[in-house]
Amino acid sequence: MGQAKYVLDLQYLISKFSNRSKINRSSVMGKKIAILTAGGDCPGLNAAIRGVGKTAIVKYGMEVIGFTAGYSGLIRKDFVELDEQKLSGILTLGGTILGTSREKPFKLEKGLTHNDKPGLIKKNYEELGLDCVVCIGGNGTMKTAHLLSQEGLNVIGIPKTIDNDVFGTDLTFGFDSAVSIATEAIDRLHSTANSHQRAMVIEVMGHNAGWIALYAGIAGGGDIILIPEIEYNITKVCKTIEERFSKGKVSAIVVVAEGISKPENMSAASYLVSKIQQLTKIEARETRLGYVQRGGSPSAMDRILATRYGAFAAELIAKGKFGQMVAIHGDVLSAVPLEEVGGKLSLVDPNHLLIKKARNMGVLFGDE
Repeated sequence: MGQAKYVLDLQYLISKFSNRSKINRSSVMGKKIAILTAGGDCPGLNAAIRGVGKTAIVKYGMEVIGFTAGYSGLIRKDFVELDEQKLSGILTLGGTILGTSREKPFKLEKGLTHNDKPGLIKKNYEELGLDCVVCIGGNGTMKTAHLLSQEGLNVIGIPKTIDNDVFGTDLTFGFDSAVSIATEAIDRLHSTANSHQRAMVIEVMGHNAGWIALYAGIAGGGDIILIPEIEYNITKVCKTIEERFSKGKVSAIVVVAEGISKPENMSAASYLVSKIQQLTKIEARETRLGYVQRGGSPSAMDRILATRYGAFAAELIAKGKFGQMVAIHGDVLSAVPLEEVGGKLSLVDPNHLLIKKARNMGVLFGDE
């Protein structure tokens, strides 16, 4: 009798949890979501689109569309259907199959007194019967995503940028690829610098944050690394280069973020080269990597991170957790409220452990 009751109880529990699983899946099946990519392009965008789309379709039975050209597509109601076939083969591609733009729908255009773009977005969202919009982008994209959530739209943000400066997460996809590209360039410039006995100045991206310069500078064996977060002294920079040559060194590698302090009419690299040649009489040359850092196929790490972000975004939608940005801390994925992210930057701490380690090996950051 006791055994029979145990079997019945066990069958009941199995049935209960099985039904619960079916209810959870059925509650998200039929949902319709949209994906858009906004701001500057970067490696890993297609991997993120694929991560969101495939998880939403395969695991949760959702319908997926993609807005073209960022928020512009949401305003114009310009979209494409995304099925498994369209999401196949895009993991390794650079750029974004959806296109992008720097459209800021909440910004009032010059000469206008009224902005109807937010209203158009809300109207299109409702007419399309959307349950959520996944916004993939950097700081500006996350700020707009938060404003859309305040308008009543269900929104999830996924952080991307080669600058790694999105607040609320340890890492953005696109960063690892950019560091790899910059490091390879520095590696190649070492031989040229040694052959011609020159100081080589390599300028990398980073208007406000020096993450690329810091990581690529250390990985590439830079002698001097200049970032926006640490105020540098040009006299100390030049003196360090002179000392290297006086000790028998035949070259100097200077890695600089584009956003360091400089005259308005000059690039960071041009300014440094002019000052080095003026104050040291040592021949100097500049290399500006520019958009090369944003193009091409994503690194393996960026493919993995973007895929994880995308899949987690789909899970948040299934759970009904909106108004959030996907983030990673350590190796743990989490959701951060969009209201805590917009308008903030993740900058390099001047006391960052990597900076301390680099200083201990003789790398100059221009301030001491």
